[in-house]
Amino acid sequence: MKAVISTEDLNDYLQEVFPQVWDQFEIMEMDGRYTTMRLRVSGGHLRPGGTVSGPSMFGLADVSAYVATLACVGKQALAVTTNCSIDFMRKPVANRDLIARAELLKLGKALSVVDVRIASEGSEDLVARASLTYSIPPSKT
Repeated sequence: MKAVISTEDLNDYLQEVFPQVWDQFEIMEMDGRYTTMRLRVSGGHLRPGGTVSGPSMFGLADVSAYVATLACVGKQALAVTTNCSIDFMRKPVANRDLIARAELLKLGKALSVVDVRIASEGSEDLVARASLTYSIPPSKT
């Protein structure tokens, strides 16, 4: 699989269609098989005890799978999550961004399957792992 859109063009597109949340995320790398994303952790992502909340980690996993899919199918705002299973494995390191590494396992005409591994920046210990399936809208021909 090869990326059909540049990181810069995809960043611009996502800023356009998701302006309410896109500034929380950064596409660090994207090559069509692997996508590395950052969640810029802020106070809104924290739960009592100073750890990153589960919904914030889920959001990073979901966005990472979405970006991994769009990297190969192009601008498809209506690609949607059809399934997600996430394992929360350990508490993230306080006051550090989260880094997700998404691997596009399968890309079909209607579905993509993506594995996402999340760690605190600077650590190799996983804080979460997710498996996601995305539905890709039919192309207009």
